[in-house]
Amino acid sequence: MKHIAIILSGCGVFDGAEIHEAVLTLLHVELQGGKYQCFAPNIAQMHVINHRTGEVAENESRNVLTEAARITRGEIKDLAELDANDFDALILPGGFGAAKNLSDFAVTGAECRLNDDVKSACKAFANAGKAVGYICISPALIPKIYQQGTKLTIGNDEDTASAINSMGGEHVNCPVDEFIVDERHKVVSTPAYMLAGSITQANAGISKLVKKVFELS
Repeated sequence: MKHIAIILSGCGVFDGAEIHEAVLTLLHVELQGGKYQCFAPNIAQMHVINHRTGEVAENESRNVLTEAARITRGEIKDLAELDANDFDALILPGGFGAAKNLSDFAVTGAECRLNDDVKSACKAFANAGKAVGYICISPALIPKIYQQGTKLTIGNDEDTASAINSMGGEHVNCPVDEFIVDERHKVVSTPAYMLAGSITQANAGISKLVKKVFELS
C-alpha cells in the first residue's frame, strides 16, 4: 500500500484549501488503494474571507492547521512533522491558500517566497526523486522547488503563466480534464478549478493526476 502525504492550506477556496479539490484528492488516493496523511503549516492565515460576500473579515484571524482540520475530520498533523522518508508521494490541492498561506504568490507574483516548512517538505520529496502532484494554483510553487524548465500547468491563464515562466518554470496550456507531467522530475499538475466550472470537471483532471502520481511512485 502506498502512503501519500497531502499538504493543505486551510479551509475554503478564497483563503485556504479548495474543499472540493482536497476531498477529491483524498477520495482518489483511497480509490487507488493508497493511504493518506494530511499536513498543514501551523501559522496564521494571510487573512480571512467571508465566503458569502467575498469580503475580507476585518479583525478576524484563523490558524491554517486548525482550519484544515475541518476538511480532514481532525486527522491532520503539523507540516513541520512531515518526513518525506515516510511517504511514497506528495500531493498539494489548490485554493487561494496555496498562494496566500503556503506562499505569498497572490501578493508578490514572480517574486514570491514559500513558507519555510512548505519549502523544506516539497524539496525533500524533490531531492528524493519522489512523485509529487500539484493541483489548481499550487503549481505556481514548482519553480521555487525544482530546476529551471520543469514542465507544469495552471490551465491557460496568461498572466499567471507568464509569472510562472519568469520564475523559471515551463508552463504548458492544459484542458481541465487532463494533466501535464514532467517525467524527469516526477511532477504532475492539473488545472482543476483554475478552469473547472463544476465539481465534475475538477474531478476529471484530479482523478487522472492521482492515478499518474501512483504510477510514478
